[in-house]
Amino acid sequence: MTLETDLRDAIGDKHVLVDPSVTASYETDWTRRFAGRARCVVRPADTHEVASVLQLCGRHGVTVVTQGGNTGLVGGGVPTGGEVVLSTSRLRHTGPVDTVSGQVTVGAGVTVTGLQQAVRPMGLDFGVDFAARDSATIGGLVSTNAGGERVLRYGSTRQQVVGLEAVLADGSVVSRLEALPKDNTGYDLVGLLTGSEGTLAVITAVRVRLWPLFTHRTVALLALETTSDALAALAALKLRLVSLEAAELFLADGLALVMGHTGLPAPIPGDHPAYLLVECADRVDLGDAMLKALEEVGALVPGIVDIVMGDDARSRANLWRYREAHTESINAIGIPVKLDVAVPHAQLERALQELPGVVAQVAPGSRTIVFGHLHEGNLHVNVLGANDHHAVTDVVLKYVASLRGSISAEHGVGRAKSEWLSLTRSPAEIAAMRSIKAALDPGQLLNPGVIFPG
Repeated sequence: MTLETDLRDAIGDKHVLVDPSVTASYETDWTRRFAGRARCVVRPADTHEVASVLQLCGRHGVTVVTQGGNTGLVGGGVPTGGEVVLSTSRLRHTGPVDTVSGQVTVGAGVTVTGLQQAVRPMGLDFGVDFAARDSATIGGLVSTNAGGERVLRYGSTRQQVVGLEAVLADGSVVSRLEALPKDNTGYDLVGLLTGSEGTLAVITAVRVRLWPLFTHRTVALLALETTSDALAALAALKLRLVSLEAAELFLADGLALVMGHTGLPAPIPGDHPAYLLVECADRVDLGDAMLKALEEVGALVPGIVDIVMGDDARSRANLWRYREAHTESINAIGIPVKLDVAVPHAQLERALQELPGVVAQVAPGSRTIVFGHLHEGNLHVNVLGANDHHAVTDVVLKYVASLRGSISAEHGVGRAKSEWLSLTRSPAEIAAMRSIKAALDPGQLLNPGVIFPG
């Protein structure tokens, strides 16, 4: 029998997709840079069906690419040619919320928005959030150790994961969903699979840590003379506001692009080199505390030119729009080279000044737009109008590595950056990771070409 016939017997005919008009949406990623043909797309309903799919694909010698919400930016969730795409879209169960421990178990296909809606009525919240919340899945977040806008306060996805369930390449199931506060027995398999980008197992369920839901939020947008001023302002605000949750950086050229695309007016009169968006959250009104802190910080940091605050939901959303509309505004012009990197704070000002020139070495006439998460030194480098995407990636990642930065801050390595893994990982580290891959997936069944070159 064919693989497709076996898969239909295992998970049902209507969940084995072969029609090209149906599979097409699974074959191209959100950036439109990465695409390939899938042999078929399968949509298992539970862990048992996932195990059956992997066993059958292994038996037929066909590799598997796992896909969540398909919001990835490094090509790790789409086929390159002939793989089976395993969609987690039907793994959407949500368990009871444990309000004592502040935890809940959800299926890998539950979206960030879906998780938020499940726990917020109980006064709890999830610690990771970003613009793709309506599509991005919890399994995808865990696979890539996603970051987002709240890392300053809660840490990345790794800090939210207390347990998980996953299916290994041979179909065996690893389940660590009990999530006892103290459990010191052997290797941390949960930590190992978090951030493994689908190369070691297919994550089917995750037990996540929850946080108190804060009902009062205040946002401020600061116009500054330099990025160094933004760093100084952030450092001073952190000392004064324990409720600080987000610190987002964007620049004058990015703001101009957003205003041109959206029709939004200038948030602050005049043109300013750098902008810092900060948000605080608590269970009490924060307006006065934020205002006092901003007044004190304004006296300490001369580079702060102007400040505007948003207390009500509409004004907060309007200020966030200037930051969150960057991606859609960039994509409206064309398909960019998108590179997610991190640099030490001491090198941040230099990096922002030099990156356009670095890119121009291989892509003269291109346009470089940079924004990101200031607290983590996480920059999203977007290059428009470049003909040679490989050359741009090469020159930017080598430049970032020269500053002792990371070639991937929160999006993962995927296929897009596997060639450059050695820039920020030593030969010994890569050898150790390859050994783990060989032990858990000896047949190289899962996500071939992701993380590791060749």
